Order: sequence, then C-alpha cells, then structure tokens
Amino acid sequence: MVGQRLVKLLSHHEYFELAVVAASPSSAGKKYREAAHWYIEGSMPEKAAELRVVETTVEAVKREGGVDVAFSALPADVALKVEAEFAKEGVPVVSDASSYRMEPDVPILVAEVNPEHLGVVKLQSKRGWKSFIVTNPNCTTTVLVMALKPIIDEFGVKKVLVSTMQAVSGAGWSGVPSMAILDNVIPYIAKEEEKVQAESLKILGTFTGDSIKPAEFKVSASCHRVHVLDGHTEAVFVELKRGASAQEVAEVLRKFKGKPQELKLPTAPPQPIVVKDEPDRPQPRFDRYEGGGMAVVVGRIREDPALDNGIKFVVLGHNTIRGAAGNAVLNAELMVKEGVI
Repeated sequence: MVGQRLVKLLSHHEYFELAVVAASPSSAGKKYREAAHWYIEGSMPEKAAELRVVETTVEAVKREGGVDVAFSALPADVALKVEAEFAKEGVPVVSDASSYRMEPDVPILVAEVNPEHLGVVKLQSKRGWKSFIVTNPNCTTTVLVMALKPIIDEFGVKKVLVSTMQAVSGAGWSGVPSMAILDNVIPYIAKEEEKVQAESLKILGTFTGDSIKPAEFKVSASCHRVHVLDGHTEAVFVELKRGASAQEVAEVLRKFKGKPQELKLPTAPPQPIVVKDEPDRPQPRFDRYEGGGMAVVVGRIREDPALDNGIKFVVLGHNTIRGAAGNAVLNAELMVKEGVI
C-alpha cells in the first residue's frame, strides 16, 4: 500500500524522476503493471506501469542505470539488510520500514517537527557507509507528533496520553481479514503502542550535535484497529507545563508552520495543522484528504479537569500519505533543499 503511494507521488514530481521499481524475486522481470495489483484510488501511473521490476539489490538497480535516492517500503526484516547495502554503496535511503528507527545515529524525521535531526546522519559514516538512512515514524506517531510540536514549543508538556482508532489500510491489503474487523473493534495492534511511545520521545527530543536526546516527558498509548479504510484518529490528553485555555491552544495550532512551509516544498501542505471548530470533527471520511492527505486535522480542543493544566483534543491524519509515503517524499524534498542529497 505504501509502495503504491510512493509510486503515485513520485511519478510526476518536481524534484524526482521515478527510474526503477524493485521487489521480490517473484516479481522481477515483469512490468510493474503485471507485478502489482493496484489497490489505491485512481489509475496506475502510465510511466510506472511500463517499468520493468528488478530484484531489490544494489547490483540489480545499477544495471538499470542506478539511482540518486532510494525510497523503501520494505518489510522490516528485509529492510534491515537491503537498506544497509544501499547506504553502504552510496545511495541515500528514505525508509518507511521500522528496522533502523531506534538506532542512535539514524533520525526519525517529520520535516515540520524535527528537521534539525538530519544532522545526525553524519555519524553513519562510522558504519563504513558512503551514504545514510533516514527513517519515517510509525504512521500513528507521525499524526501525534505533528499535533504535539507547537504545543510543546509554546506551553511545554509533562505527560501525553493517547488512544488511537486506526484504519485497516495500516495493516496492508490482506493484513486484517474482513470477518475480523467488520462490526468490530480490535483493541490490540502488535508492537504499536511501544513504537508510538518510543518514537515520539525520540522525534520530540533534542539534537545535541552528536546524538539525539529523547524528550523527558512520559507518553502512554493504547492502540486499536477500527473498520475505517484510511485515516488514523487519535484522542489525545496532554498535561501542560504552563496552563492554557482551549482557545489559546487552538490559536497556536492554527498558526503553526514548519520548515517545509517556509521552503515551499512541493509536497508540503500550506497549513500543516488544520483546526476544526465543529463539535463532531475531525472524521476520517471527510477530513483525511485535507492538504492532499498531508495535513493533520485537530478538533474538539477542550480543557481536561482530570489533569493538571490539562488539554484534550482529537487529531486525524491519512496514515498511508502523511503517515508514510507522503512523509517520506517530503523528507527527501527537505534533504534536497538542505543539500543533504
């Protein structure tokens, strides 16, 4: 699902030309249209459809003429080996896999939230690599930290509690059987809560020049799968260091812009956080494509009497666009503008 989003986003891009598609040996040698069953809305891009799929190795990609950057939507166990091979041979990797996220010399990047963390990639040369890996967060984490960033900057945070309602596309086309999810909520997603808790603190931490120091507040997550196609919805409860009204928090969120907006990057939404005043928004069906699927939508902002200086709200983001493929493309755009690639 994420691979197809990448193909769609890169097929007519201002900075990048989709040159090679790679997959498992069972797909190698076929045209992309023959190897991939198209699962997302719209038609398969014609240029991509005619590309011949190669095996996911540096050698196979070089035989096709090589690439300047590799976008990876590989399974974690495959990514662990393959991404390192590309980085070692001088091809920067922008990864949606979880394999390297928590490595101390690898950033988990959300371009509006922690662009300064790109500086840590210089440490990867100690691995003997000619290039580097930059990772995306888990899609749930991306949505959460987008909403938290301006709140942290303005008010400070002591504690974050989040309860998620996650779309089935996050598990892939065949990830959740229809008989399991229809008329149902599944209150467990393997390793999801641990990822959200650890990744959020790394992303919202501080780059010291030679390491990333995790944020010091606590994050507690409870993650659930619901029968929605696309769009993760999260109920967030925050204990602030400095008290603020719901109106003040809403204003800070509305005003927020990051480096992608300053640089006018092609995939950057003009408004990365959209605040809704209606009492019943955001909703996945109506709000997941805000900003082309790259914005997150926040609503139901109110004070929380159960927490000291408490604020609670609902945030929604498109999990395979903002939470995955779109975030990867935006990260790569930032790296081009910053001269990293």
